Amino acid sequence: MANQVRFFSIACDDVERARKFYQAVFGWTFEDWGPPGFYLIHGAGLPGAIQKRHEPLAGAASASFELTVGVDDVDEIARKVAAAGGAIVMQKSHIETVGTLIYFTDSEGNRVGAMKYDT
Repeated sequence: MANQVRFFSIACDDVERARKFYQAVFGWTFEDWGPPGFYLIHGAGLPGAIQKRHEPLAGAASASFELTVGVDDVDEIARKVAAAGGAIVMQKSHIETVGTLIYFTDSEGNRVGAMKYDT
């Protein structure tokens, strides 16, 4: 299908540290695949990878997309984030008719959302 996200990648300074973080927070598993330091992510609901961060072009700001993960319990995820070395950067907030959301930074400084979607 055209114009639909089919794959995502999480950029990391320390791939092993990031793998441990996402395993602890979301229970994702990883498969060594492709170039060194490149792992497929299993369990995220969408094909993805975790890999070493690419160097930005000289003088260019680093840019990224924001990822939001659907979860069953935002409070539980917040506890797991803190225990795994991440930091909550936006406390729990309810968006009417959508769900309850937090934002956190992972072990690599990437900003990630976790939302318990309303039914």
